[in-house]
Amino acid sequence: MRKFIDLHLIPQFGNFEKVNAIIKKAAELGYYGVGLTLTPQSHKNYLSNLKKACKREGLDLITRVDLKPGDVRELLKELRAVRRRFEIIAVKCHSKSVARQAAKDRRVDILNFPSNDLKRRFFDKAEAELASNANASLEIDMTPLITCTTRHMVNLLDKLRREVEIAKKFDVKIIISSGASNPNLMRAPRDYVSLASLFDLERDSAIKALSDNPLMIIEENRMKLSKNFIAPGFYLIKRGKDD
Repeated sequence: MRKFIDLHLIPQFGNFEKVNAIIKKAAELGYYGVGLTLTPQSHKNYLSNLKKACKREGLDLITRVDLKPGDVRELLKELRAVRRRFEIIAVKCHSKSVARQAAKDRRVDILNFPSNDLKRRFFDKAEAELASNANASLEIDMTPLITCTTRHMVNLLDKLRREVEIAKKFDVKIIISSGASNPNLMRAPRDYVSLASLFDLERDSAIKALSDNPLMIIEENRMKLSKNFIAPGFYLIKRGKDD
């Protein structure tokens, strides 16, 4: 059975009822897991409550942080601070210099570009080549397609078609997420698969972008965050009695 993941949910964490509503909606829509966007300051007790809420709904909680650095120096500082605290590290790329650094930094899992300002979507061939070498994925949020005006949608779709074409050429994995901040903006996986056809992402590729691709990142990062991880390709299989 296919395990669908909505890797980018952005609830308002000041109100746990609203957070819980998003979690319940994800379960109703048939998702296996959810990536809830936390802040670097998120308290451990709050995270514990999130895990309990997800467990009640039968959902796998994936902890995620969206970094929004103003420049490369700030990005590097933030990466040092959060890499071992979250399962998914995404970077909101609002400048070309940040986008380039994020694409080549192996601590970054996901590249996310603004949908409201298409001139600041810097995913080009150079960006894709860097991302491919560093194994970073391109994330496409679907909520902007649902909420934007018709005129903006036409331009956004045109931009996404070009980005998908470039990602395929350089073998950059694509992640489809909702980017939703409330339950009313969330949709079922099959709806996103249908929407993805509008920017020329084939059905099989869209399904993988909602399941296999995010799962691969999650599983790999959880292994790296495990206490048995030693180095890439090296894991502790068994501990001796004296350990």
